[in-house]
Amino acid sequence: MRVTLIGRPGCHLCDTARETIERVSADLGVGWQEHSIDDDPQLREAWAEQIPVTLVDGRQHDYWRVDETRLRAALAAPPAVR
Repeated sequence: MRVTLIGRPGCHLCDTARETIERVSADLGVGWQEHSIDDDPQLREAWAEQIPVTLVDGRQHDYWRVDETRLRAALAAPPAVR
């Protein structure tokens, strides 16, 4: 999975981010996953003030809003080596 969305249920910004990530990931054939800060105290502590947070290859890419053009550009690059 190259893209991770960190959010929470009922978050309207998370819903919008999810739609963008779903569309871009489907277009590019890239896997993505979603985690809720409500299910993980460490995620809540790290990201509660910035959700939704988008990670690409495990690194923070965006928060609050997902810029589709920026996400497409990041996914066009080869996966980052960790």
